[in-house]
This record gives sequence, C-alpha cells and structure tokens, in this order.
Amino acid sequence: QTKTGIALLYDEVSENAYDIRLKLTKEVLTIQKQDVVCVSGSDHSANHRTVTLRRQPVGGLGLSIKGGAEHKVPVVISKIFKDQAAEQTGMLFIGDAIIQVNGINVESATHEEVVHLLRNAGDEVTITVQYLREAPSFLKLPLGSPGPSSDHSSGTSSPLFDSGLHLNGNSTNTAPSSPSSPIANEPKYEKRWLDTLSVPLSMARISRYKTGTDKLRSNAFEVLALDGVSTGILQFYTAQESADWLRAMSTNISDLTLQNMKMANKCCSPSDQVVHMGWVNERLEGTDSSQLYKFKFLALKGSSFYIFSTPPVSTLDWVRAEKIYNLCEVLFKIHKLWLGDDCWLQANLYLGIHQDFDLEDQRPYCFSVMVGHGKSHYFNVELGSELAVWEKSFQKAIFLEVQRTGSKTYMCSWQGDTLCFTVDFALGFTCFDSKTKNVLWRFKFSQLKGSSDDGKTRVKLLFQNLDTKQIETKELEFQDLTAVLHCIHSFIAAKVASVDPVFIDSQSIARKYMYSN
Repeated sequence: QTKTGIALLYDEVSENAYDIRLKLTKEVLTIQKQDVVCVSGSDHSANHRTVTLRRQPVGGLGLSIKGGAEHKVPVVISKIFKDQAAEQTGMLFIGDAIIQVNGINVESATHEEVVHLLRNAGDEVTITVQYLREAPSFLKLPLGSPGPSSDHSSGTSSPLFDSGLHLNGNSTNTAPSSPSSPIANEPKYEKRWLDTLSVPLSMARISRYKTGTDKLRSNAFEVLALDGVSTGILQFYTAQESADWLRAMSTNISDLTLQNMKMANKCCSPSDQVVHMGWVNERLEGTDSSQLYKFKFLALKGSSFYIFSTPPVSTLDWVRAEKIYNLCEVLFKIHKLWLGDDCWLQANLYLGIHQDFDLEDQRPYCFSVMVGHGKSHYFNVELGSELAVWEKSFQKAIFLEVQRTGSKTYMCSWQGDTLCFTVDFALGFTCFDSKTKNVLWRFKFSQLKGSSDDGKTRVKLLFQNLDTKQIETKELEFQDLTAVLHCIHSFIAAKVASVDPVFIDSQSIARKYMYSN
C-alpha cells in the first residue's frame, strides 16, 4: 500500500508534538518536516533570512505572532495576511521563528517584549527569521502558508494566542509608505516538505505500547527498523487514522516478510521450508515480579519453532536462535482476542492440558506456545489479523512436520520395565519392550477415549478394546511428559486434518471471532 498524510511526531522528553508528513511506499516509510528553501536567486542559506518590512497605514506589518520564552518556545509567525507587508516580501512564512528585530536579539524574549518591540520599531522594521521545523503542536500553526485571514487581536496578548501586528502600531509617518516587495535579484523562498528520515520496512516492527509496559499509547505507535532506527512516536488525530496507518504499515511489512521467506526457501530443502516468521512481544517476569515485554522474532521452519532476539538475515543466522523446539512437541494456544471496547474473549484451544495463565495484563491478541517440561512462552501481537495468521501457520507447520516425520518414539517405564512408546501417523499408538522389541500393545487413534496425568511424569491412557468394547487403562511414566502429550495432540490433530480439513478450519478461534467482528 502507498499512502501519504499528516501526523504528529511526539517527543516523550519535552512532551511536545510536532507536525510531520508521512509517505508510505511498499518498502519505506519516510518522515518529512516542513522547511523553507531557496528556490532561485543568490545562493544564500535559507537557515537565516533577514527581511525589511515597511509598515503600511492599513494592515501594519501584516502578520501575527505566537509563543514566547515564558513558554519555552520561540516567538513565531502564526499568520500572514494576504496582500499585506509580510506577504509582499515573499520571504516570510508561517512557522518562522523571529531571531532579531532591528538588530536586537529576541531569542530569549517574552511574548510581550517582542510585541512591544515590533509595534514601536518605526516605519521600517528589519527582522531576522529562521524556520522552526519542530514547532510544538500546541502553537496550532496552520500547515499552509499564507494563513487564513483573522479578526484583529484584542488589546491583551497571550503567548498561545495570536498577537496581531497588522495594525498601524506607533508610526511617525502618516503618509502611505511604499509596499514591501521582493527585489528582482533577491533570492526566492518556498516552504516545502523535506525528507528527514527514511525507515526501511523489511523486517521492521511496530509497537503501540510504551517500552516494556502494558500502557497503550493513545492513537499512536512507533516503527523500528531492523537496525534499531526508530521513527519516534507517531501520533494521529483520530483512532481511525491511527488504525488505518497501522494496518497499512503492517500489510507492507508482512508483504516484505513474505518476500524474504520466499528468498530463504530457495536456499532450503523442501523439508526445511519457512512456513511463517515475524515479530511478536514476549512477556517476561521481572526480578520484582513485574511484567516486562521484549520484542522477539519467531520463525516456523522445517521441523522447528525458533525464537530469536533479532531476525535471521542469512542461512548462518539460524543457528544463533535463543530457543529451538521441535514442532511436534509444542502446543499453540490463543488466550485473548479483542472484540469490542470492554469485551474480552479468553480462549483455551486444548482441553487435554489445562494451565491457568495470569491474564491481568492489558494487551489483546495474546497467544502462548507451550513447550517441554511444562514450560511456556506468552506472546502478544499488534493486530487480530496477525493472531489469525500465527494460529493458521502453527497448525500448518505442525501438520507438515507430523506427515514428514511419520512417527516419534519415546523412552518410558512402567513398574520397573524400560519401554518404548511410539506415536505413528498411520498405525496409532504402540508400546514395546526396549530390549526384546516385543510389542506389548497397539491401539488406533480412534480407540483413545481419554487421558489423565499427574502433571509430572505419569499418564493414564484410556483405550477402547474393539472386540470387547471395554475400556483398557495403560499407565506409563515419561521423563518429559509434556512433550509426549503435545506430540499425541499434534498427531491426532494432523490425522483429523487429513480426513476432514474443513473441521479443523471451523475450530479456528482467532479467524472465527476476528472476521465476525
């Protein structure tokens, strides 16, 4: 998607926001700020311009000002009136900060001091200005120039309201003075939007939250490039604008990620393809039991689920993952979906293992990936559409791995005997003696009617005998029971999907609730 629009750049230190323009292309987000540039004439720097104004009997200097040192902002030109002195120079613009008046420096002057100086400066006033690229939004300067006409200001001036200098002021000359106008060989200036920062979107990430917290920024987010360069906090005027920009940028990032996946897959064997990858936030427990969030980059590739601190950009990078898990032995669970202003959906996709998560955090679109030894990772994404993609991708990656692997065998024991337990995509469950290889029992997936476990090492599997219709209980002990239970779940789900893929799709909580809302 390509998109342009006006937004604000919020400075968290000064708590001021500045007008910017955003340009979104397929691969880059560009931030532009307004500046005054010399477009013709002598090669003078546009940083400082010195302009002589001739006060007119009607209209005075033809401008209004805002700001002042008492508010920690410069005095700036806030309005320029059509066909009057300031406009006729062609060298003054809304947003110009006044540096000097008749050689007197006013950078540290209050609003009233500058008003007094300009009104009592005589018929010819020479001012030096510099365009204020980061004018705080509370000054409410219009983005266009010249500005709209306004009523005359009241006698009392305020630094955050316009003080009009379009009146006569104290002029000693009652005869009409010649209008201010640009001289032929004087340079000409224009106010333009100039590129100040370009952020590549490939492998970029977006955050709507204050760093590491659950605090959601209001109508604002930050975009961070792969190299860590940040746009700063982009603030929008409405929630709809913010949502539209968030979706547009997320779409472009996703499209570029898909391109990167296709390139990576050209270098990988058919059994080691990347199914999906992207940025998420992982919830971590702080030393003081507080909840912290850190960016993590997840990838589903071949037989493994990877967790990175930074994305893999070369084939060698895949070995430096923080964590690598076998896809057959993980379990994806959705925990939160945002359905409305005050409505949460908390979902548990797997009834065989029940584990309560602390759901007190305020982030929607949460999922967890449960791994071996009862451990788990708790993640959050920015959009419901991303949650639906992760749900579908985990499902696809796990099913592909089950079909590739065909079977998995685990060492186990019961009553002192060392046994082997095999989960086979075609045959179901088989238990045999690890030494003699003699098969002790075998059941199809359809014969498993239930299970229970002690949450540690021991599990009871309840099978129905096809001949007697009686339930037979088989007890086994495993070193990593969680991994085995996840594997059983993966194989059964893959088996159901191979028989009835429509049923699996109908169980998608994220897609079902997201698209219905």
